[in-house]
Amino acid sequence: MGSFSCQMGICIWVFLFIFGSVFVDSKVENGSVLIDGESGIAETDSNFVCATMDWWPPEKCDYGTCSWGQASLLNVDLSNNIFQNAIKAFSPLKIRLGGSLQDELVYETEDQTEPCIPFSQNTSAMFGFNPGCLPLYRWDELNNFFNETGAKIIFGLNALNGREVHADGSTIGAWDSTNAELFIRYTVKKNYTMYAWELGNELCGSGVGARVTAAQYATDTTTLSNIVEEIYDGIGPKPLIISPGGFFDANWFTEFINKTTDILDVVTHHIYNLGAGVDKGLVEKILNPSYLDGLADPFKQLENILETSGTSASAWVGEAGGAYNSGHHLVTDAFVFSFWYLDQLGMSAVYDTKTYCRQTLIGGNYGLLNTTTFEPNPDYYSALLWHRLMGETVLSTNFTGSKKMRSYAHCAKESDGITLLLINLDNMTTINVNLSANALLKSRAQIELVTQDTKTGESTTREEYHLTAKDGDLHSQTMMLNGNELTVNSAGDIPPLEPLLVSSLEPISVAPYSIVFVHIPYLTLNACGNLVMNF
Repeated sequence: MGSFSCQMGICIWVFLFIFGSVFVDSKVENGSVLIDGESGIAETDSNFVCATMDWWPPEKCDYGTCSWGQASLLNVDLSNNIFQNAIKAFSPLKIRLGGSLQDELVYETEDQTEPCIPFSQNTSAMFGFNPGCLPLYRWDELNNFFNETGAKIIFGLNALNGREVHADGSTIGAWDSTNAELFIRYTVKKNYTMYAWELGNELCGSGVGARVTAAQYATDTTTLSNIVEEIYDGIGPKPLIISPGGFFDANWFTEFINKTTDILDVVTHHIYNLGAGVDKGLVEKILNPSYLDGLADPFKQLENILETSGTSASAWVGEAGGAYNSGHHLVTDAFVFSFWYLDQLGMSAVYDTKTYCRQTLIGGNYGLLNTTTFEPNPDYYSALLWHRLMGETVLSTNFTGSKKMRSYAHCAKESDGITLLLINLDNMTTINVNLSANALLKSRAQIELVTQDTKTGESTTREEYHLTAKDGDLHSQTMMLNGNELTVNSAGDIPPLEPLLVSSLEPISVAPYSIVFVHIPYLTLNACGNLVMNF
């Protein structure tokens, strides 16, 4: 029932552990993960997980489906207990406020006399809506909500103000910062804390709806930086300057970054790498390891551009919904999407991405929360487990065995040891994963087996979090943790995410179509540097 592997002085038992039900027809294969923990290969922000909130009105529809409901920043119910608790559970959660309509949004001012009119449908307008207005009272409500829930806010500013947009999407003119500056001044006057100000949405490269040249965008971003420097002079904390918030284009990004090396804190790009939400092949792509491997290229390229540019700016994924045009119901809001989502988190972190913002927290068919009930969708729990378990230091992993196994490892978050993430894309095979390591332990020559605590020599336990779909249905919107259904209670409380405590003497395994987080506190790595070995 188990297998034993020993490489380079470190050995770990791995076994077939099945919870809740037995995969009677499944077969078992062995594999191994080699972790090179001499040093980390990348670092994330301590709060790597981020989510977005958007401006789309209820009338936003895609392919005949209207999936946004009352999820807009202008009308979402801020008093909902589940909504509040879902954000508080992260303590803190970064939330990026923006999206397609942000470049059509104006901000009410204190001396404004004309009405502040919301977005209205107009099929001939860009994105199908006339420009809208954010009332100051709603901005006050939003900030009170974010303060109460402990969220860190990134606000996406309208970068089309002052420009002439041609029919082909090209633009003429510089950014008119007047309205944005008044809005920022009001925000500071009210003592609202902003984590960052971001300029524009999907205007880089070929653009979506409109595009701005890299040279002009660099000038406009410098304007934003100067405004923030002046308004926040003597006021802390000073928000980050973030840009351009669009799809990666190597030539455009290279020029833009080289022209903003002294003023830019974060370079953001967007990810919709599965195609359109209407695509009937979404699940096939998600479960195809070769397809997933091919999604690494933008992360690699951006990492290289930043390393060679001389900038101190870091990379973020500013918006990632996987499938554009609001996603696909029972795919991008179901269990199967956690395969893509967690693989994206792991992959982007390997290439030194500091923060990953999921589209959306609520709204569309790709929300972490249900648009109507606010109940968490499966990816919410995947995000929360990552946030709680995966530390900042990224470790190099190399899996040998089934090509349908994905593996990532980080130093554990606020704890000893490491956390290993294993994703099994195989529908019939349980994979027993042997863990080996090279030059990781402070005094590895004195250690023969990591079936004991590396400090005390006593047997101990690890923590396992097995994620599966309810009834084995990949399209289920119910997540199972260690065989137990995750659901909020009548008070709207997020359920506790309790691990299985497993003896270090016993084996670990990954069931078909499942995801496992494994916290191994007794494995002490040089890369993590959190313990000194004593013998």
